[in-house]
This record gives sequence, structure tokens and C-alpha cells, in this order.
Amino acid sequence: MTEQDKPLRADARRNKARVLEAAEVVLARDGVTASMRAVAQEAGVGLGTIYRHFPTREALHEAILVGRMERLVEDLPALIEAADAGAAFFGFFTDIVTNASRMKAVADALADAGVDVKAGMSEVGAAVRNAVETLLVRAQWAGAVRADLGMPELLALLGAVCLAAERNQWGAELRDRTLEVVFDGCRPRP
Repeated sequence: MTEQDKPLRADARRNKARVLEAAEVVLARDGVTASMRAVAQEAGVGLGTIYRHFPTREALHEAILVGRMERLVEDLPALIEAADAGAAFFGFFTDIVTNASRMKAVADALADAGVDVKAGMSEVGAAVRNAVETLLVRAQWAGAVRADLGMPELLALLGAVCLAAERNQWGAELRDRTLEVVFDGCRPRP
């Protein structure tokens, strides 16, 4: 068993969670060039604590990105079982677009540092894709989404809207108006 495979003590798990939460705050405030010292200060821990869990800034960024994706996966079972399949589908789409610019900035920083982001995300990404397909099918069965919208079109729409939101730094009002137009196109025609 390697050092990384050993289960963490309860206090170490709490510290790691505090570091990840603080890192998200600092990244949102300072961008991907934020210092590990700023993260340590925000988390209320020493630099040694951060480096014990995340030996490089890239390792910390990758953990943040994977953590965000894992949280999406954790929320998916409740969305899949939601009574209103249409609201679950459109709500999930909105959440993805809302978080797109933060996730893209971290992913770009990792790619620039030579980290293979896709390698660390393949398992989580597959789970998200399967769940999105389930959300789509349920919303179609409920009559909330047009029957001819397939996964390729959905992923193209999602990717395009996320990219536009990220590149143009959309505010909430523009994002909501744009999503309203996109969602109107996803709904069945009368």
C-alpha cells in the first residue's frame, strides 16, 4: 500500500476538504495563478498541510476539477428520480453552463501545465454522460423535450453554450436569456 492509498485520519480529511473549499474561493477571486500561500491562508492551515495533500498547484487544480465533476455525479441520482423530468433536465443544463467558465479556466491551466485532464476525468466523464442521456430520455418520455433531440445534438448545444458563456464572461441575465432561447428550441413543437 502506497502513502497515497492509505486512508486519511479524520482531521486530515477535514483539512483536505477545507483546502479544496478554500482553493475554489481563491481561484474564483484570483484566477488560476493564485498562490498556494493564499489558499493556505484562506483555509486556515499551513503550507505544509497543502503540500502534503497536493504536492503541486496542478495537483490541487486537478483535485478541484475532479471534485466538481464528482459533485455533479452525486447530484445526478436525485435528478434522475425527480418527479418533474423536464425541470431536472433543464436545471442540470443550466448548472453545467453556470459552472462552465470556472471549470474551463482550471482545465486550461492544467493543460497548459502539461497535465492530461482527460485522463483524470474519464471515469467521472462517462458517469456524467450516461446520466445526461438518462435525463434526456426521461425528459423526452415526459414530453418536456422534443423526441428528435439526440445526444450528439445535446452535447453540441451544451458545448457551444458553455464555450460562449466562458469566452464572453456572460453575466447571469444574459446566460438566463440565452438558455431560455436554447430551451425553447429543445421543447416539443406545438
